[in-house]
Parts: sequence; C-alpha cells; structure tokens
Amino acid sequence: MARPVVHDDSLRQELLAVTVELVDRNGPVRVTLRDVASAARTSTTAVYSLFGGKSQLLTAVVDDGFRSFRDSQVAAAPEGLQPLGVAYRRWALEHPALYRLMFGGAMAAFVDCRPSPEAAGGAMEPLREAVAAAQASGVMRDAPVDLVAAAIWGQVHGLVSLELAQMGPPSADWATAYDSALDAVARGWAA
Repeated sequence: MARPVVHDDSLRQELLAVTVELVDRNGPVRVTLRDVASAARTSTTAVYSLFGGKSQLLTAVVDDGFRSFRDSQVAAAPEGLQPLGVAYRRWALEHPALYRLMFGGAMAAFVDCRPSPEAAGGAMEPLREAVAAAQASGVMRDAPVDLVAAAIWGQVHGLVSLELAQMGPPSADWATAYDSALDAVARGWAA
C-alpha cells in the first residue's frame, strides 16, 4: 500500500509564492490551478487539499500578504511613525507583485475573493496604535485616530504605488521623495 502524500507548510508557502507571480503576470482570471500546480511542481490535488479551490487559494494569497505586511509593521512600530513609513515602503519594494495584488485591484474580478477582515484590518493596527501613542504623548495633534491613520496611510500608499508603477519622471529619486513626504506628514500632524 502506498503511503499518502503529505502536503506540508513548505508546499503551501511555495504554492502561495507561485500564485502571486502567476497572477501578477497573467491576471487572476487566466491563472488556473493546473498552472499553479505545474509551476510549483506538484499536483492539482495538492492545491485542492491545501486550499480547497481557486478562490480559496487567491484569498489565502492576499491574507498571507496582509499578515506578512503586518509583521513588518509590528517590527517597526516600537520606533514610531517615521520607521513605520519606512517599513511600509521597504515591504512594498521587496514584495511588489504581492503589494499589487493586495492593493491594486487585480482581485476585483473575484467577488468571492476578498481578504479576511482580520488579516486586512490587522495590517494597519500598528499605525493606529502609533498614532494613538503619539497623540497621548503630545507629539501629534488630537484628532480621531482612524482619521489620522487613514490620512497617513493614503499619503504613504499613494507615493509607494506611484513608485511601483514608475509613474514619475524617469529621473525620479523615489527615496528622497518618500523621505520628504514622511517629513511633511510628521509636520502636518504635529501638535
């Protein structure tokens, strides 16, 4: 009798990584589970066994991305708001395909493929906490925490998205532009 195939976390992570690249390159509609399995050198049975189907796989990809992003934010949070902004850009530049999937609307074609509220909402919790801490210490002016966090997020997200899309002038110094934006954000919300 043959031993059952074990589908472990290593294969799960490989399937998630392969899916990110395939979806980024071909779009979510064109990617099949057969494509994913082939690229990961496994069977479609393994994909079904680990994820259940295409929409569950795509949801797992996005959720995993939000968890990874959150981990980078949690690591930077003790240093304050400026390091959170730096960590945001660093993570995006290290994971451009995943960033585009999470924030670029590529998954909109899959109504049944949305990030779980826990994964997506938890990703910005370090920013909310940093804003609340800065307000409590008197460094940041008082305003609703969610409003301030959304405004800051929108500014850093917008600039990172432009950088990844290479929408600026060919000679753009993105690092300097980003640092200038972080300084402006800090001055704009200073107490």
